[in-house]
Amino acid sequence: MSGLRVVPTWNHGQERLYVCLTDGRNIAWYDREAARINLLSEDRRQDVLDVLGPFLTGTVAVGPPPVPTPAELARLSLHPDDDLAPNRPGEALQIALDRDPGPAHRLRPDPRRRALAAEQAVGEALDRLDGAGWRALHSIPLPGGDRVHHLVIGPGGLFAVHTLYAHKQRVTVADPMIALGRREPRPLLRRVRADADRASYALTAEVRPVLALVGPADVSVTVPPREVRVLTATELDGLARTGGVLKPADVEALHAMARDRHTWASDG
Repeated sequence: MSGLRVVPTWNHGQERLYVCLTDGRNIAWYDREAARINLLSEDRRQDVLDVLGPFLTGTVAVGPPPVPTPAELARLSLHPDDDLAPNRPGEALQIALDRDPGPAHRLRPDPRRRALAAEQAVGEALDRLDGAGWRALHSIPLPGGDRVHHLVIGPGGLFAVHTLYAHKQRVTVADPMIALGRREPRPLLRRVRADADRASYALTAEVRPVLALVGPADVSVTVPPREVRVLTATELDGLARTGGVLKPADVEALHAMARDRHTWASDG
């Protein structure tokens, strides 16, 4: 027995199979798209080939990886349980629904499913920015049970994105209140700003708050929001048109830091 295990991960739509030691450290990974096995430990070459054997298709190159950047080294050192990059949009909600799906028949739709659909829609929109040099993370846990719905890092800076399901409803913005249709307004913008502030503290970098509305019929702003950008899910691609804040190396370094669960373990 080699003591190795294979851990599949998905990141920005690409699958990688990591080969891990019993303590969780990575010693190799198989990139299906590149048809290449990258070895970090040449003396375990045969063990790696044996454990990956069932997953290999066609001709596969084997060898040391390209010289990694500091951000890539930080990522590779992460234990799989501490890496937030594989989180799906709405990961926490999906896990909660899997554990407790609720009654099969109910008079009103489960609000968790609507919230999940909203996070998935926003997450997909943010993941599409990858080609423009942006990196997105989803469902980032915070102390106390809170979480940042989405964190996106790119040339235009860092944004903490909070999603709100607003399908076919009129949204009224009167900072700090948000009202959906005829429902009682809620001070949601305080939560959006607080999430960005907590992300700024964890990453020691400015993180700007964004409220992403999914499917609103109309948006009316009576009191303009302070510091918060209010966008619909279809307008999020506009973030890719902002730049001049971070260099590519800075984006990768901040992404490597943000994907480590320990970064978010304390609010100080």
